[in-house]
Amino acid sequence: MTAGQVGLVATLGLPALGAVLVAVLPERADRLGRAVATGFAAATLVVSVLLFFGVGGGGFVHRVPEQGPAGVHPWHQLDLPWVPGLDLRFHLGVDGLSYPLVVLTTLLTLLCCAYTWWRAPAPGRGRVLAALLLVIEVGILGTFLALDLVLFFVFFEVVLLPMYAVIAVWGGDRRRHAARKFALYTLFGSVLLLVGVFVVVAAADTADVVALTGGGELTRTTQLVAFTLFALAFAVKSPLWPLHSWLPDAHGQAPTVGSVILAGVLLKMGTYGLIRIGVGVAPEGARWAAPVLGVLAVAAIIVGALVCLAQTELKRLIAYSSVGHMGFVVLGIATVTTTGIQAALIGNIAHGVITSLLFFVAGAIKDRAHTGELAELGGLRETAPRLAGLLGFAAVASLGLPGLAGFWGEAFAIVAALRLGGPLWTTLGVLAAFGGALTAAYFLRMLRRISHGPATPSVSRFTPGGYAVEQTIWAPLVVLTLAIGLLPPIALDVADEPVKALIEAIS
Repeated sequence: MTAGQVGLVATLGLPALGAVLVAVLPERADRLGRAVATGFAAATLVVSVLLFFGVGGGGFVHRVPEQGPAGVHPWHQLDLPWVPGLDLRFHLGVDGLSYPLVVLTTLLTLLCCAYTWWRAPAPGRGRVLAALLLVIEVGILGTFLALDLVLFFVFFEVVLLPMYAVIAVWGGDRRRHAARKFALYTLFGSVLLLVGVFVVVAAADTADVVALTGGGELTRTTQLVAFTLFALAFAVKSPLWPLHSWLPDAHGQAPTVGSVILAGVLLKMGTYGLIRIGVGVAPEGARWAAPVLGVLAVAAIIVGALVCLAQTELKRLIAYSSVGHMGFVVLGIATVTTTGIQAALIGNIAHGVITSLLFFVAGAIKDRAHTGELAELGGLRETAPRLAGLLGFAAVASLGLPGLAGFWGEAFAIVAALRLGGPLWTTLGVLAAFGGALTAAYFLRMLRRISHGPATPSVSRFTPGGYAVEQTIWAPLVVLTLAIGLLPPIALDVADEPVKALIEAIS
């Protein structure tokens, strides 16, 4: 095996092994288990970063892509028999479309494990929570690395039960209702995804994503049916309006680390799948459904913003903001253009970084104030100025302030729509820009209520200091928000060639 293939196996194997080791530790070794989980998460991050490099010249050198057909250019591939009787293969690969999301997943899992090591949420059992986070990491990473449709579906499903447990055990007062709603919506999407996979595999007689990219031998009718099924399945996971109602409940009840993983990377499984599987495998279906997808994306932007303007609870406000932000990502995808796909990819990364920071800060506020109601959180600037400053930084980044990471994805999704021209796409671009203005309005409203004015009794109880560990854990997200905002090629250059190859393959 090459070093790259070993890296692919290690990226999935390390968190899986870590989860098993942590799970078998005795209950009295709870803190040790959390430390072990953090160590395995750190090792997985290191390995995922090294996937950017290929082997050559006796050592690691800058990317040496292994050219693949049909517009897929994996840097590293591993293709082994899995179920020979059904001609299923354990086919993994990483390229510029998946690599940023792989690194984002391993980074956020490390930060969440470290946060759990420092403070396990009620009712304790932090060792079990950390093990579940590692299992979720395996499922998400496998989804981003799978180059076989059946394998993609299997990893897509791995996430369901552990995330259900995270919400149901460590969540808020209505955690079981939120967990059931999350599970039911996800299962509904999974059924549609499974049917879509069956339709494609039965028609093409292969599950190889590389061979299927560009439509392969699929007829137009098959592509229309397959894309409809894929789009609905991924719309649930993204989530796209009107299939979004599970998200605010899940975020509102999930523990802090659960919200971070949900917003940071789990939603990206839907938008990544829409690009890699939906657009890649059924391009004629994508072009056929593009107007409907664009309308729903803009509806998500507007509806999400309007609900946020009326929202009174902090975590639910951030959750509904995700509906709007992912609307911009889906709008970029709906254009089926190089600019739109690039906007979607950088929008994915920016949303993952910024919203994770927002949920970390919101969790810290809620843990101390024992409430998330905006009316009860006034005066944070005077009582906890550093926390208020971080909240303000994350909010202005999320509203799309130029110079911070949130600006680029939203701006270029609008540009991509306007470039297509015509009455429909011009209208969608203008409405999306209006939605961006509403985004600024609700985040500024949130900051006015929380940071300014006299301190409420809930905030007055805050003890000074005590934020050093949390700020250390959050620091990489602050740095990335600045770095991507000032130097967008950090996120864009790595995907430039794969996006162009994908658009060429589906044209």
